[in-house]
Amino acid sequence: MNKTSIAAGSIALAAIAATFALGAPAHAADKMEKCYGISKAGKNDCAAGPGTSCAGTSTRDYQGNAWKLVKEGTCVKTQTPKGKGSLTPVKR
Repeated sequence: MNKTSIAAGSIALAAIAATFALGAPAHAADKMEKCYGISKAGKNDCAAGPGTSCAGTSTRDYQGNAWKLVKEGTCVKTQTPKGKGSLTPVKR
């Protein structure tokens, strides 16, 4: 390897790192909350109750003990065919 290719590689890596760094603060600044009963089967973020382990393990649509992370303040406004989202697990 010569100095030119090492420099070009370093510049490329720095550009990729900068791209990821610029995207992070916008999402990190949003406050998020767990919203139960709004995820489709297999699309939950985590904690889908007994018989499931974590993300992607809910077994039915709008499962009451499975949650998704949503922007704070939007959960209870989220409408599904089974009702609205909840900040706590719901019986379904």
